[in-house]
Parts: sequence; C-alpha cells; structure tokens
Amino acid sequence: MQPYKTAAYYTLGCKLNFSETSTIARNLKDAGYARVGFDEGADVYVINTCSVTDQADKKCRNVVRRALRKNPDAKVVVIGCYAQLKPKEISEIEGVTLVLGANEKFNVAQHLESLDEDVSGEYIAGRIGKVREFYPSYSYGDRTRTFLKVQDGCDYFCTFCTIPLARGKSRSNNIEQTIKKASELESTDVKEVVLTGVNTGDFGAGTDENFFMLVQELEKLDINRFRISSIEPNLLHDEIIEFSARSGKFVPHFHIPLQSGSDRLLKSMRRKYDTKLYEDRVYTIKRLMPDGCIGVDVIVGYPGETEEEFMKTYNFLNELPISYLHVFTYSERNNTLADRMDGVVPMNVRHERSKMLRILSEKKKRAFYESQVGNEKTVLWESEKHGESMHGFTENYVKVKAPFDESLINTFSKVQLEEIDRDGVVKSRILELAEA
Repeated sequence: MQPYKTAAYYTLGCKLNFSETSTIARNLKDAGYARVGFDEGADVYVINTCSVTDQADKKCRNVVRRALRKNPDAKVVVIGCYAQLKPKEISEIEGVTLVLGANEKFNVAQHLESLDEDVSGEYIAGRIGKVREFYPSYSYGDRTRTFLKVQDGCDYFCTFCTIPLARGKSRSNNIEQTIKKASELESTDVKEVVLTGVNTGDFGAGTDENFFMLVQELEKLDINRFRISSIEPNLLHDEIIEFSARSGKFVPHFHIPLQSGSDRLLKSMRRKYDTKLYEDRVYTIKRLMPDGCIGVDVIVGYPGETEEEFMKTYNFLNELPISYLHVFTYSERNNTLADRMDGVVPMNVRHERSKMLRILSEKKKRAFYESQVGNEKTVLWESEKHGESMHGFTENYVKVKAPFDESLINTFSKVQLEEIDRDGVVKSRILELAEA
C-alpha cells in the first residue's frame, strides 16, 4: 500500500517535457497518486527540468523551495534533462528526495515505493549512451493543444548543445506504434495535436521509415489539426512542405531553427545546412502557403561571432519573410566543444545583440499580423480568461482575441481578423462556429 495520496507537477523547458510530465502524471494516478495543483500542499512533487540554458540550477532550486513551502514534509522528485546531466549536484539541493535520470523517470511510482521513509538526496541515473528505449508520451488536460512525442534523443552533437548528453541517441517507435498511441486521442476532446521531439524530423532514423511517412498516416486520423512543433531545415524536405500545403489537417505553420545567418558560424556549430538551404525552405513555404507562419530559433553571442558575423545574421533574418524569432543568448555549457573555443563574446555584447533581434522579432510579428488583418481564418479557443476576453490561435498561428464566452472553449470558430490591439493580439469578429 503506497503511503502517499497526492502528487503535483512542475515542468520547465520544452513541449517534449510537457508531454512527458503529463504521461508520468497519468502513470502515477494509476498507481494511486491523485493529481493536485502545485500550491495545494501535495505529498509528492515531481519537477521536470531543462538544461538548455545556464539557469537550470537556479530554476530547479527555486521550484524545490516553492514546493517545500507548501509542504515541508513532501517528497521531492527531480527528473528531466538537468537531472540526467547532474544528478549528484541536484541530489545535494536541500529538500530533494530523489533524482531520476532519462530512463528511470518513467518509473517514478516504483522508485518512490522502494524508498525508505527518511531517505533524502538519492539519485539514480544510468549512462545515457546505453539508453535505447523509446517511451511514447502525450499531454492531455493541461492545455487546449496536446503535445504528442514522436521522437527522442539526437545524433547531431552541435558544438553548443548538451541535449545528446541528456537525452541520448535518436530513437522513436515505428509508424504503426506511433499511430496506435496517437489514435488514443481520437476518442477524447482533443482538437489539435502538436508533434514534438528532440529532433522531430529525424523520426525513423536508422530504419526504412521516415517523418514524411508518419505525417501521411497521421493525416488519416479523426483529429482536426496537426502542427509540427520544430523541425531542422535539412529534414524539412520539399515533400513535407508540399503535403502540408494541400493537407486539410497539417497547418501552415513551421518552426525552423536557424541559429546563425553566418555560414562560417553554422559550420563551426556543426549544423547540417547552410543559409542557402535555409532560404530555399522559407521561400518554398511562402510560395506554396503565402499566409504561412514561420518561426525561427537563433543564437546570439556564440564564440567567434564578430560584429560582422552578427550583422550577417541580422540582415539575413531582416530580409527573409519570417514571422517571429525565438532568441537565445549563448551560454557556456560544460562538456561542449563551444565551451573550449576562442573568440568569447563579452556578456554585455551578447545582451545588446539579443535586444536587437528581439526588437526585430516584434517588427516581423507585427508585419505578419498586419498582413493577416481582413482575412477569414479558423480559431481554436483556449480556456484562460484575460480580463473580459479570451484568446485562441488561427491555423497559421495568429493569436486572436474575442469577448470571453465559456461555451467557445476548445471549439473552432470562423472569424474575421479585424485589427491589432495594443497588446499585439488581433481582435476578431466571430462569423460562425466551425464545429463539425
């Protein structure tokens, strides 16, 4: 008989982490742990961590302290990428009961039940190079859109990235197994599924299956919308773009990491494309889907990024018909090649360049939204109330608002996009419900 009754969760980082937290929560519920809100003083707290930035340690400590303020006697379990990379370091944080690595985190209940009552600071994290299992996951009930994990791990070993050390080799289920997992969502109220992974487009690596084959099979499911969360430009083949352009379910929204507009820096980063290939992908999308939304990841302050190289990135992005940027300020990460490179960019310069690109992102987003004003689109409404309004997203990822109406939550509406308000959200007029 397990001694605990309630569990609460906190997720740091990416959509992949959200899908895994949700799956772990369902597994714990099956083991007798009722899910409660983080501030309700749970018996067990599960913290899913990220390692993408240098703030992982600080964020983890803050969440642990917050959990223990709610219940000083709670068992605190830390999982995720940071837990795999530095399990001993995390285990020494005051109040941490258990740290579980990449392979162990999916058995939280069993590990909890095997703990001695007064144990603390225990950690279990196997060698990531030996991890071969793929654990399918999806989020459900946390937000309107559902994140479906179709791939894990990465074989690229970019010079700035610790993810292969935290997640292991690229792996996935086969198409049949993935469709079986995705079909579980057909009987729910899920309207939109976001495909996610560490390197999503690498689905099927080492087999005779690939991501495009998976996309074609997902299209057959009784689910309204599919969105590809992020895909490397070298894996976003023309056939995927062309299929999305004629699809009734895959939406015209792509998030394509760039990292730098300098071919010299891309080569130094060990990226698998150049700016010409990236440019070709963007213009192919806009040619086939003129209203398509294109998001971009970019790193600022990578070693060797001179003012000239940075301006190559700025000008390249400024000239491309993209819609928004996710700007990451480079931070040194242990056990990466970039951490040992010359040409370190001063932190104040990194911040100045980040600010320039964030301003550019706002301009790009504003221009994209302005290009959509007057169009009729379909919006999936979310549950949060913002004053007297509610928000939703069009198929091409325009954030819109309308007067709050509880009956619209998790439904589709045909709307006309009218004007951009002071918060950068597009006001809309509902034309009709688009529910089948």
